[in-house]
Amino acid sequence: MTAQVLNAGPDRADRVLPSPPPKIRHRADARLYRGLTIGLLAIAVLAPVGLIVYQSFLDGPFFSPRSRLGLSAYAYVLTDPMFWKALWTTVLFAVGMVVIAVPLGGMLAFLLTRTDIRFKRLLEVLVLVPMFISSIVLAFGYTVSVGPSGFLSIWVRGILGFVPWDLYTLPGIIVIAALSHVPHVYLYVSAAMRNLPSDLEEAARTTGAGIWRVSRDVTLPMVLPALIFAAALNLLLGFETFGIPLVLGDPNGILVLTTYIYKLTTLFGVPTYQLMAVVAMVLILITLPLVFFQRRLLRNSRRYAALGGKGARATPLKLGRKGQWIALSVIGVWLFVSVVLPVGGITVRAFVSAWGQGVSLWDHLTLANFDHLLDVPSLVRGIVNTLLLAVLGGAAAVFIYLLVALAGHRNNGFSNTVLDYIVLLPRALPGLVVGLAFFWVFLFVPFLTPLRPTLIALFVAYVVVGLSYGLRLLHGTLIQVAPELEEAARTTGAGIGRTWRDIVIPIVRPGLAGAWALIMIIFLREYATGVYLMGAGTEVIGSLMVTLLQTGAMDTIAALAFISIIMTALGLSLALRLGAKIHD
Repeated sequence: MTAQVLNAGPDRADRVLPSPPPKIRHRADARLYRGLTIGLLAIAVLAPVGLIVYQSFLDGPFFSPRSRLGLSAYAYVLTDPMFWKALWTTVLFAVGMVVIAVPLGGMLAFLLTRTDIRFKRLLEVLVLVPMFISSIVLAFGYTVSVGPSGFLSIWVRGILGFVPWDLYTLPGIIVIAALSHVPHVYLYVSAAMRNLPSDLEEAARTTGAGIWRVSRDVTLPMVLPALIFAAALNLLLGFETFGIPLVLGDPNGILVLTTYIYKLTTLFGVPTYQLMAVVAMVLILITLPLVFFQRRLLRNSRRYAALGGKGARATPLKLGRKGQWIALSVIGVWLFVSVVLPVGGITVRAFVSAWGQGVSLWDHLTLANFDHLLDVPSLVRGIVNTLLLAVLGGAAAVFIYLLVALAGHRNNGFSNTVLDYIVLLPRALPGLVVGLAFFWVFLFVPFLTPLRPTLIALFVAYVVVGLSYGLRLLHGTLIQVAPELEEAARTTGAGIGRTWRDIVIPIVRPGLAGAWALIMIIFLREYATGVYLMGAGTEVIGSLMVTLLQTGAMDTIAALAFISIIMTALGLSLALRLGAKIHD
């Protein structure tokens, strides 16, 4: 038996005390590890938020010696008519997204999980494609396909004499954003539907109810919590969206809160950080309750999932020949509008030198747009940096997420609740605000200042932005480890570190590879986080596109967008090959 020797002095014999049992020692080590993890994570997450709060109460930039505490920034923003207009537009935009995306996403989930629709496995991948493409890439794709001079718009005008849609209006922006966010609804609702037994649906069918009535009267009530969660998520995403309103709304002066922050960057010819911080505070106060509401829904979700036994059957509902045709047509139209139009528009635009009314595209085919990329060092660096952050940064991020996930593994106590809230906090912040906050952190903290013009600053911000998503991936992988294996290791005297190293990590290694591929895609598509952190030498594709929009360099943007799509497609293919689970 292992023992501890306690020196009792020269006049007493040494006493030998038994070591604590392995289980107690393991719990102590786990508590220590959780405490360290929560402390470090709190610093990484709360420091940027704290700096936003501090900056909002100054009358100038925090680095200016003339800045003083006060409420002048709040007074300016809260009396600015443009702020209230942007706030109202954001509310309409977010609610409009929910109204369109939730029913459509729910319908797609029902068709692909509860019916015998054809080509199911292929469609389950295709419907998620818009979620993996950067929203600024999608927005630009819609501009060149269905904008005023878009390819499809020109063709329709030639037939009808006019174009029956206007992309640069608030309704047009809402529709585009909602269609691109349908996959977020589909993910959560389809996950709920896969866990439902089909007994009640079959009983309804035997009484003569049609498939649409079954979905409305039977399936819908059972997945209502998932629909509510998806609605809250889309409402949150609506307040955070930056790329689509910037590309499609800015030309007509349509502002949302994120683009309003972007416009405040140099309102007076100098950085108006205090005003930007106030708007960021407004966004946090709006979105934080939504995040907490989501967590409560997730915590209570099991209450609604006990309608069947462990062996519940999941017989798909038969659509019939006519139903198959209708269902495939609905999904086909959505895929055409949400994937083919933007991706096709970007692809065509990247390989032509001019387009417009009366222009023959065949006569203007060219590779000059890509040749130009190679002639501009900053653009080449942007491509290389994007790959580095995605491939190497994604791998490092998975390692970090694993360390955090292990801190909450098998833990249902108060510390796990604290960890959950810290992890969810960045979810309440738009990527634009996170990037801005970390830009301030690297300016504010002296020993971090040398790292600001490096990719490390971008990597740290990317890790925080992807924290919630990454941990969800890792938790889904860790639950595959049977508790008995860990318990057996502990009874042999293995410490917590050795248990994880020899038991847990080897079992979840395949899942880590898939998680790396998915995190790589998230880093590839990120654009808003780097807008303020990007500088000479730290360019990335998404942030370069935001900057180039102000110059109107459409040829260069098209080439960069096309390269971004190719990278994303390769990343998604790799994720599927590695067995990544893209469904919740």
